[in-house]
Amino acid sequence: MPPGTTLFSAAHWIGLPIDSTCGGRGTCGKCKVQVLQGGAEITIADRKQLRADELEAGWRLSCQAKVYDDTTVNVPELLRVPKAATMGVNRLVLLDPNVRKVFVELTEPSLEDQRSDIERLRDALTAEGFDMKADLQSLRALPATLRAAEFKVTAVLGGDQLIAVEAGDSRDQSYGIAFDLGTTTVVGTLMNLRTGMAEAVRSTLNGQAPFGADVISRISHGMQGDAAKAELREAVLATMNGILVLGIDATPISMMPFTPAFREPLYLPSREVGLDIHPGGYVQTLPVIGAYVGADIVAGVVATGLAREDKLRVFVDVGTNGEIVLGSVKRVLCTAAPAGPAFEGSQIRCGMRATDGAIEGVTLSDHVELQVIGGDIAPKGICGSGLVDTVAQLRLVGLLDASGKMRSREEVPEHPLSDRLIAIDGVRAFLLAENVYLSQRDVRELQFGKGSIATGIKVLMDVMGVKTTDLDEVLLGGSFGSYLNPESAKIIGLVPPVDVDRILSVGNTAGEGAKMSLLSFRERQIAFELPDKIEYVELSGRSDFNESFVSVLQFPELETLR
Repeated sequence: MPPGTTLFSAAHWIGLPIDSTCGGRGTCGKCKVQVLQGGAEITIADRKQLRADELEAGWRLSCQAKVYDDTTVNVPELLRVPKAATMGVNRLVLLDPNVRKVFVELTEPSLEDQRSDIERLRDALTAEGFDMKADLQSLRALPATLRAAEFKVTAVLGGDQLIAVEAGDSRDQSYGIAFDLGTTTVVGTLMNLRTGMAEAVRSTLNGQAPFGADVISRISHGMQGDAAKAELREAVLATMNGILVLGIDATPISMMPFTPAFREPLYLPSREVGLDIHPGGYVQTLPVIGAYVGADIVAGVVATGLAREDKLRVFVDVGTNGEIVLGSVKRVLCTAAPAGPAFEGSQIRCGMRATDGAIEGVTLSDHVELQVIGGDIAPKGICGSGLVDTVAQLRLVGLLDASGKMRSREEVPEHPLSDRLIAIDGVRAFLLAENVYLSQRDVRELQFGKGSIATGIKVLMDVMGVKTTDLDEVLLGGSFGSYLNPESAKIIGLVPPVDVDRILSVGNTAGEGAKMSLLSFRERQIAFELPDKIEYVELSGRSDFNESFVSVLQFPELETLR
């Protein structure tokens, strides 16, 4: 810890969170600890909150006590609360949500004390170290709630905004939802803001899917007029309540020079957005970096810590709109490479979502081994990870050449898997299971998708002036990032040819970053600052992108990967 760090912050960073109700302002007096060895000067706040005998015995307010050397401190058991959680890519998140619940026991009105209800509540919160602003909705509900609860209530604050006043002590009931709005899938996680634990998770298809499998198709639909934009908005709201969620015109990002309507984070009343949560609740969006590098990539950078560490890493959010980040604490570049929906199982003849019955893993030798989601059930189709595995395995067993051309049964009659080589409507295919196959056209879809992402990575590396040997790690995120086989990703040329143990599947980093930002105001602030730190590289119109794309459509020669 740097000299001058408070004991409160130092304890949090080593995973020993200390409880506090005033947010470290030195006004509640609840975070006192005993300095046993070392020194911490007595502050004005210490003298206000602690008795003389406590000060003499070494007691200090941890949020005010700064240390400059090794110090031994006694933290009372009652002050230790489960306020940290390991999230993202092994990152310790300090629980400091923007929503706070403060229990207060107010004195009842009398002829001698004729303060208004809101003054009475504000004075009590000020005494606890909190500022408060109230809107009309809160004011309307306040009188009845106070009297029904005999003036013993819990104030719910979002920052300094009064969200609600609840009867009794409801501090243990504090929740928020982190949404990851993907092009194909929407994932919502109910988070306990007191413990940092996920209480429930639900995922479903994005309701905008009928308007197009990719972002451009949906923007094109929205360009048809206000009614069309409303359709898109209602579709995703129906998904979230049940991404044009804000109803803002997205047309400008579909044409040169690809400018979004806004980049900064928005903090909006939920009733304005149309989201069915607490009527006094708020919706916080994370900032975006560019037209096609959105809040999901900001959340991913938060979750991976890429912009805070010395390691040079490539982070790829593999999905319909492939987003790529290259960098370290020194410099960060990003871009978007439209990969199409093949990685999500769409536009593949037997493609499907990663749900029960989907083939998610494939091993080929003299026979076929399938890993099917749901266990011992009949395969119904192929999801994204299964698609990548199948193509990689076909390359390894010699049934797919570097150009992506599939062998026919007549070309390899002696191959142990030759009976799996079939033709569907005149198109070559490989039979994985009954009525489930991979066609030549599916291979081409994958080539275009992986080629786009691989080219994006190459352009960023060229701009930064680094080589494959300079890379410390390659991180694979996205809706199926935690299921993608790193070796298969390398074989098909999706990622640079680094050692397989340096290709890490990091899962749904967008969702993880959203949860981290929900639980920790500090992580949220880091997210807010990222657009100023990350340099956006636009691929459209770059001659080096077009040249590289043609060259990486082919699969790597296997000899070069060993």
